[in-house]
Amino acid sequence: MAAGSWRRSIAAQLSKVLDLPPENLIKSISAVPVSKKRHVADFRLSIASVIENSSSDCLAQDLHLQAQKLAERLKCDAVVSEISAGPGTVNFTINRELLAKAVLQQVFKDGSEYGVKSEIFSAVPRQKAVIEFSSPNIAKRFHIGHLRSTIVGNFIANLKLALGHEVVRINYLGDWGMQFGLLGVGFQSFGNKEKLKSSPLQHLFEVYVQINKAAEDENTKKLAKDFFRKLEERDEQTLSLWKQFRDFSIEEYIQIYKRLGVHFDEYSGESHYREKAQEVLKMLEDKGLLQKTTKGTGIVDLSEKKDLSSVCTVMRSDGTSLYITRDLAAAIDRMNKHSCDTMIYVTDKSQSHHFQQLFQILKLMGYDWAERCQHVSFGLVQGMKTRRGEVIFLEDVLNEVRSRMLQNMTSAKTTKEIQDPMETAEKVGLAALIIQDFRGLLSSDYQFSWDRALQSRGDTGVFLQYTHARLHSLERMHGNAQLTDVNVACLQEPDAISVLQHLLRYDEVLYRSSQDLQPKHIVSYLLTLSHLAAVAHKTLPVRGSAPEVAQARLCLFQAARSVLANGMKLLGITPVTQM
Repeated sequence: MAAGSWRRSIAAQLSKVLDLPPENLIKSISAVPVSKKRHVADFRLSIASVIENSSSDCLAQDLHLQAQKLAERLKCDAVVSEISAGPGTVNFTINRELLAKAVLQQVFKDGSEYGVKSEIFSAVPRQKAVIEFSSPNIAKRFHIGHLRSTIVGNFIANLKLALGHEVVRINYLGDWGMQFGLLGVGFQSFGNKEKLKSSPLQHLFEVYVQINKAAEDENTKKLAKDFFRKLEERDEQTLSLWKQFRDFSIEEYIQIYKRLGVHFDEYSGESHYREKAQEVLKMLEDKGLLQKTTKGTGIVDLSEKKDLSSVCTVMRSDGTSLYITRDLAAAIDRMNKHSCDTMIYVTDKSQSHHFQQLFQILKLMGYDWAERCQHVSFGLVQGMKTRRGEVIFLEDVLNEVRSRMLQNMTSAKTTKEIQDPMETAEKVGLAALIIQDFRGLLSSDYQFSWDRALQSRGDTGVFLQYTHARLHSLERMHGNAQLTDVNVACLQEPDAISVLQHLLRYDEVLYRSSQDLQPKHIVSYLLTLSHLAAVAHKTLPVRGSAPEVAQARLCLFQAARSVLANGMKLLGITPVTQM
């Protein structure tokens, strides 16, 4: 029997007793978290979720009584070996040999799709999602502030793809606006074509710092305005310089994305929408939504009573567009191009108000799909310093985490055998950054700590990588176990059962993350899996055990490693096989 159909089997029995369709019951049956108490059931049904009128004033003792009554009316069968009542729950224990056999079979059969094929996803429609993330400003080095957007967006895209949805990953670059007027003037004064070719972003950053010192000077302001006006008017020489800035920036970004294991289907940017933004202003005017202020700027009234108590500026007094106007044009264009079911924007929480206004204006314009747009916001990272002091560039952080990891690995005894220590250090270091970032709610700010991130014990990315490498070395030493030869009666120790029970819960964890787009559920699951596997590794040795026992244990560890690797890849981590 497939592991995935146990909920269905329990629901079928409950449906006869409760006179409810089994489909309504499947969602109420959840896997029980593994506990230190050890002897816990595998699944439980929450009584409150199936009893009509079970309001919060329904007393706990009533629910307990109802649970006891229901448990008495149910019978054990070939699948369920034990039924008991808990506080407001009915608990089901699966036949132990069946549990071991079915979980292992399912993990090996489904491979990278384990958990995704579960019946809890059967009613979820397959959709198309456009995800905009990372979105750095060109002509500036990749700022550490963009790391969160990049790894969060990558996680959401990976998860949706794994669940069978179609995904379009868009990097919407900040590549237009008045700052390019200033940068253009700066480059004409301080720029060097050779330096631009060899290290474009570093050189443009230096130019920007120099011209910014003069930015308050009226003459510089005028020159910057003139440069940007020429850009808007598509003056060839000005446009050619801007295009060089853009192309060199993207080339350098692609190198960084490669290190992060991230790719995009589309690079777009504000510059793509400068003309379409004018069409949006025309549409707003035609729909009677555009109002002019006494200063000549264009606004949209977003107040409920239409009393201008809440407005959004969409046009400068000289008729040029703003960031939000270009965002409106981009959203409309994407929907026309991709006709997607959902559009997700991943940026920090300081932009929440911007996206509220964006979605509101789209609704006022008559676009019902604005309801399906979503802003996934995140908090700020504090305290990220390298040994050289405050850090603002991502490349410095990646280099730092790699060198610290390399140092830690060199002081460990095993590193000598690793084929490419530098590459391993990079992957383990990135895991350390990602897990520290994903452990809490995305919307929370958090304090970054190098020491905490790089610990090899405890709840860290290094520990996940270490566990994966350790389980992999078991397979290297003892070969791959063949499931057909496994006697599951050899996997009845409490530590083996704990691992199996935890593997059973993976589908629910994926489901929860798919609902709220929070990676923390998967992180917490993988850390627990690693701790359970580490304990089992100590108490259930493969070496020195009878061949039948060794084979069964090897199979259990292989299954744990397989699910660990699947979860790590969803988070954007490349599992290492040695460290």
